[in-house]
Amino acid sequence: MSVLVVGSVALDTVETPFGRAEEVLGGSATYFSTSASYFSPVRLVAVVGDDLPEEELAFLRERGVDTEGLQRREGRTFRWKGRYGFDLNEAHTLDTQLNVFEDFSPRIPDSYRESPYVFLGNIDPELQMDVLNQVKGPRMVACDTMNYWIEKKPKELERVLGRVDVLTINEGEARQLSGEPNLVKAAKKITSMGPKTLIIKRGEYGVLSFNGSSIFATPAYPLEFVFDPTGAGDTFAGGFMGFLAYTNQVDEDTMRQAIVFGSVMASFVVEDFSLRRIKALTMDEIEERYREFKKLTYFRDIG
Repeated sequence: MSVLVVGSVALDTVETPFGRAEEVLGGSATYFSTSASYFSPVRLVAVVGDDLPEEELAFLRERGVDTEGLQRREGRTFRWKGRYGFDLNEAHTLDTQLNVFEDFSPRIPDSYRESPYVFLGNIDPELQMDVLNQVKGPRMVACDTMNYWIEKKPKELERVLGRVDVLTINEGEARQLSGEPNLVKAAKKITSMGPKTLIIKRGEYGVLSFNGSSIFATPAYPLEFVFDPTGAGDTFAGGFMGFLAYTNQVDEDTMRQAIVFGSVMASFVVEDFSLRRIKALTMDEIEERYREFKKLTYFRDIG
């Protein structure tokens, strides 16, 4: 089954205590598409400027990502510049230039409209709603958002949440959206807004998932070297949705397995800047780390 993703393609400049990368490929849709493409076909809807070299996106096509929905417009591509300190859970934005992304209006090609799995990247909730009005009967819709939209467009976001199955956000966003400091209480309030499942991304502390009847927790994979956490959340979402589309199952057991595969993909992307690490992945590496993830939480019941 195919996954439709609508989001951003960007050029990022990133500084961490371990190095710097200048104008490297980034954006929510790019990270998502690369990750998901290891499991299922991906359909990409985004916008780029005429300054983005064609070869920057060539690898996506090589991975089977359908770019019919990628708009190329006159002007400069969206750019983001950020810095991380030794606390890699927090990005400090130094500069944001929306450029052609400022007037982005998602146009879903006819061939994409019946995509069974849909992921709405971190974009204006009005644009997310526009996409939902263009697709036809998806089996599952997941979306991301951020503190800016929670603060600036709460009503529009609330309407989107009423139409999605899964929401993926971080701890701070969950507390802000719900008004609850406790994550369990926050999850109950957020799932009452519409999403059947809430996935809270906790960076180096792993992932929490709530679906109204059960809670599932996974750790983050312990890494010796972490160079750049940019795009880890979108990479997680790509692995998660890509695996669901591959199995074409959305029951709880499959969702839990998909969360682990999402965590596996996120653990790879942080090992280098931009998409360098996950561009070069093999399925053998993914499957081996998946097995290692399972060992992390295995214990024998001797009582």
